[in-house]
Amino acid sequence: MRLKLQPASVEDAEAIAALRNAVSDDLTFKHGKGWWTGYSTTAGVLFDLRNDGLYVALHRGEAVATLKLSSKKPWAIDLKHFSKARCPLYLTSMAITPERQRQGLGRTCLAEAVKIARRAKADAIFLDAYDHPAAGAGPFYAKCGCRETGRAKYRDVPLIYFEYLL
Repeated sequence: MRLKLQPASVEDAEAIAALRNAVSDDLTFKHGKGWWTGYSTTAGVLFDLRNDGLYVALHRGEAVATLKLSSKKPWAIDLKHFSKARCPLYLTSMAITPERQRQGLGRTCLAEAVKIARRAKADAIFLDAYDHPAAGAGPFYAKCGCRETGRAKYRDVPLIYFEYLL
């Protein structure tokens, strides 16, 4: 399946919230309650839209992937673990609908994020993943060429930090 990320719109907010919830529910079903267990609302997605960098990929009108690529540093990122960058972008909230996972869409989303970052003249993409043997995305990001830069806990949530230098 071909995938193209596009800037999300107000009309996409409900579908993005539903996608995030489907991913959370799937992880909770497979691995039990954890840091990934949460509930996304349309209002929360609309809040994300007011900031820069919310993207969605649609397939036949259905949201199949989403991510945020923002210039604003997220709360859980500790810059001491990353390379010096003059203009990094931060990748957060990446989600692929559960029934389409393990089909290359995550890798394609990351490749699209790199293209977006290059167009924005960014020099790095910084991100984190849950440090969990089954529910964490660390091995995925490593396979996609992201370099692990450190591990930390934020509010008792173990994280692995990654960077992709451009």
